[in-house]
Parts: sequence; C-alpha cells; structure tokens
Amino acid sequence: MAKKGNRQHIVLKSEETGHTYHSTKNKRNTPDRIEIKKYNPMSRKHETYKEEK
Repeated sequence: MAKKGNRQHIVLKSEETGHTYHSTKNKRNTPDRIEIKKYNPMSRKHETYKEEK
C-alpha cells in the first residue's frame, strides 16, 4: 500500500550523459523543480542533475 503524505517520487537526470537517480521530495516545501550536484559514475565527476517529469 502506498504511503500517504506530501512526498512525491522524482527522477533526477544528468544534463550531459543522461544518467539518472531516483529520489523523493516534499511537494509542500519545494514546489519548484530542483537542481542538485551529484556524482556521475559514467563521467566520473560531479555534475548538475535536474528534476525531470
């Protein structure tokens, strides 16, 4: 059964290689799309990941 609340599943995608991370965020606290710097194992460096819908 799914959890109730404001948390929503999101997909973070790298701008350069297309590598993805899956996470959740609180829709009430952060209604906008997020950008996070995370490690990209394909290019072996930290890159900007943007939330995609």
